[in-house]
Amino acid sequence: MRSHQSPRNGDAASVTVMPSPLGLDLSPRPPFQSTLSLQKLRRLNYLALLLRLASFCFSVASAIFMAADYHGPRSASTWYHLDAYRYVFAANAIVSLYSLFELAVSVWEISMNATLLPEVLQVWFDFGHDQVFAYMLMSAGSAGAALSRTLKSPAPATEPDICSSRSSFCIQADIAVALGFASFMFLGFSCLLSGFRVACFIIRGSRFHL
Repeated sequence: MRSHQSPRNGDAASVTVMPSPLGLDLSPRPPFQSTLSLQKLRRLNYLALLLRLASFCFSVASAIFMAADYHGPRSASTWYHLDAYRYVFAANAIVSLYSLFELAVSVWEISMNATLLPEVLQVWFDFGHDQVFAYMLMSAGSAGAALSRTLKSPAPATEPDICSSRSSFCIQADIAVALGFASFMFLGFSCLLSGFRVACFIIRGSRFHL
């Protein structure tokens, strides 16, 4: 029979592992995480990175197209003189900066296997800002599309027909609005993914339910 001796003061406590009657090894082991779970986590991280990259590219392209739609400082048909087009430019410029930040966050998470902020802050930060900026892009695109439709409608004889005299202006503005809607689409997918991460964190205490 193996005797148990109490440790003296200052000595490290020794833990005696009793053998199992069936010959099984009952010694403690580190937590196990399957390779399949790690692969799923990496795929979701890469999916988030691709969605952020697409949203960034389309929002930057929309802001550039709108900013380049310029026909002279005294022309009434510049984007700067139209409130809806200014809104389209500002919304896409803001979303491009936000998407660039989220790109850096995604790269950090992939390379370091950890979130940039504490996990509870990161999941709520992403979800909240994705919602706000997605709604902002949608409203800006709707305002820009409504203005484009108004400019193309038959104008009274007392008002100049902007799109007939400056068709390139209206075409370029339409492209900017369409690119903004594409950025909204990818940001909406990012919002769904960030919502999934929030739900997993609430249920499981981790941003991914694997």
